[in-house]
Order: sequence, then structure tokens, then C-alpha cells
Amino acid sequence: MNHQRPEVLLVEDNPNDEALTCRALRTSTRRIDVTVVRDGAEALDYIFAVGQFEDRDVMVQPNVVLLDLNLPKISGLDVLKAIRADERTRLLPVVIMTSSREDVDLIDGYQNGANSYVVKPVKFEEFAERVQQLGVYWISTNESPNTRTT
Repeated sequence: MNHQRPEVLLVEDNPNDEALTCRALRTSTRRIDVTVVRDGAEALDYIFAVGQFEDRDVMVQPNVVLLDLNLPKISGLDVLKAIRADERTRLLPVVIMTSSREDVDLIDGYQNGANSYVVKPVKFEEFAERVQQLGVYWISTNESPNTRTT
């Protein structure tokens, strides 16, 4: 679906990581709308246009979902599984963005359909640079079915 402005759905419960990610994305070369949800249940409500997001068009999805793994209510991995299980969202690009360096998380992420797995750097400058690179790639470079007019 074609968007007026590129959109990123950020699923992040850490306020500091949220602020850094939003700042880095908004300073990229293109204007980006960033929608933030703070737990797995809220992420699924947004993606499937239910609950507080019932007025949203479920067929208009973000260009990319930046998904933390360790979330309240519903884990990031379970959010990913739900996205991949539904025909309407199966092709939605999902980037796991987490502090976990555990092999099991990396393998589980890819086995359940993550498009990318990014470990959050500890240093502010590295974190900001990594997020800007993600924004440029997933918004400016990557073509996905969600950004094409059908």
C-alpha cells in the first residue's frame, strides 16, 4: 500500500531507547512518521487495527516494524509469530532490534520470519548511527509489498 509519508512502527518499552530511536529516525534524510507502542499487546492491536486502533485501516501497514524482543504483556517473538501467521501482514518487514546477543534469540527470530536482527549498541553515538542506517535502508532503499501501489 502506498503511504504519503514513510512510517515506522516502533515497538519499544524502554523510554530511553524509544527517545533515541525516534530522534535518530527523525534526523534521517527523509521525513518519517514514527508510531510508538510500548508492549506486545498494543503492537498487535495496532497492526491488526483492533482496540484503541480500531479506526485504523488494517490494509495500510507501516513500511517496517522495529520490534524489541523483551516486551511486557506479549513477547516480541510472539508478536512476530502473529504477524507471520496472518495473510494480511505476512509480508510486513520486521526488524528485531534488541539488546540480546543470545544465539537462541537470533535463531528464533529468523526461524519465525524476522527480516533482520539488530543488536542495540550500548554507546549513544553508535546507537543513533545504527538506527539512522536502519531508517535509510528500510525507508529509502528497500522496496516491499507494503510500499507498492496495487
